Amino acid sequence: MAKVKTIYTCSDCGAISNKWMGQCTSCNQWNTMVETLPETGGNNRYSNPQHMSLAQTAPVLSLDDIDAIDVPRFGTGIEEFDRVLGGGMVAGGVVLIGGDPGIGKSTLLLQALANMSHHKRVLYVSGEESGAQIALRAKRLVIDAKELKLQAEIQLEKILGTLADLKPEVVVIDSIQTVYSDALSSAPGSVAQVRECAAQLTRAAKQTGVTIILVGHVTKEGALAGPRVLEHIVDTVLYFEGDAHSSFRLVRAIKNRFGAVNELGVFAMTEKGLKGVSNPSALFLSQHDNQVPGSCVMVTQEGTRPLLVEIQALVDTSHLPNARRLSVGLEQNRLAMLLAVAHRHAGIAAFDQDVFINAVGGVKITEPAADLAVLLAINSSMRNKPLPRGLVVFGEVGLAGEIRPAPRGQERLREAAKLGFTLAVVPKSNLPKQAIEGLKVIGVERIDEAFNKLRDLE
Repeated sequence: MAKVKTIYTCSDCGAISNKWMGQCTSCNQWNTMVETLPETGGNNRYSNPQHMSLAQTAPVLSLDDIDAIDVPRFGTGIEEFDRVLGGGMVAGGVVLIGGDPGIGKSTLLLQALANMSHHKRVLYVSGEESGAQIALRAKRLVIDAKELKLQAEIQLEKILGTLADLKPEVVVIDSIQTVYSDALSSAPGSVAQVRECAAQLTRAAKQTGVTIILVGHVTKEGALAGPRVLEHIVDTVLYFEGDAHSSFRLVRAIKNRFGAVNELGVFAMTEKGLKGVSNPSALFLSQHDNQVPGSCVMVTQEGTRPLLVEIQALVDTSHLPNARRLSVGLEQNRLAMLLAVAHRHAGIAAFDQDVFINAVGGVKITEPAADLAVLLAINSSMRNKPLPRGLVVFGEVGLAGEIRPAPRGQERLREAAKLGFTLAVVPKSNLPKQAIEGLKVIGVERIDEAFNKLRDLE
């Protein structure tokens, strides 16, 4: 079979060349020429305008005439994994999961496939490990993999042939960066190979209804390796997060066409694989015998799940011309803004103080509802006085010193009460209409009001 001729296209301006060049001759950008497959004139329905009327097009329908049917799902046997997926797998769906090397992607997927193999036809395609290595891992994890089919292959055409022969219902491709197509001459893992292989596998998933899970590598910056179009092609994008020195792993949904984004699944790495954590709030709270200065507990919302996270602050006299501002797990630029707001509207000056902020447990908080907890922790550390026992807070702080409401405030408060917290300081707009048993809720409108009310409780 003759090798298909390829062309090179500029990713910036779209210029086409028959050979690779370091610099595009049209836009003069460097290293933008990527290998692609040319469109053949015989298959292009727009190549002859006289034949455009003969083209088979999809019918145009009114939106009211289309039945809105809920997408049926099937579980993976791992509750936390199903939560992140939005309730389970979808037939014909394509999931991309990325993470650092050795964080547990293959382990989690092997466990999920073993669970689904009892009622689904499953296939594990490995391009990085041999069958003996995977069998050894399955033995170590003590999982029942009698019905789990395995193929060690990296050629796309052979993988598609296996899908046509076995007709599996769930397939794992580990990993997409190792798969290559004979139609392209570039090496596996290149932009052209990743894009073409992902497109072909996605097309197969949509046509046959097979669920495909792609494992993706990440760059040293933590982003998924390969072209950005890879994340656009698939239906769901999951990121595996975790500290190499911790046994806990977080799976976060960044994109999900069949469910909510920003869902969070928490796992613990054990000798027998990854186990779901039923009460993840306990991971992000420190155990202090006595209340300590600079510690404040907040309720953050990760998708549909409220989580209690401890925010720690350390404020110390700076011996440098420019005081240091360090934030771990929280946005650093927002810390500088909050310190300016505290100075302007509450009279708390920290221009000659080093300020360090940390979210316990390695969790990353991106929502602004952490603002109030950060400022209360900083104020507690500066005064060297602990906050009241059993206190939980949340709320966004504006530049004018006002405290803005946070979404799903009632769910946050109920979660705090369930875990034994007795006092909450929240935005006034988030005050519950009905009292929550065991929880005293104080509503505040401005940051100076929050500081004064907590001083009165000391």
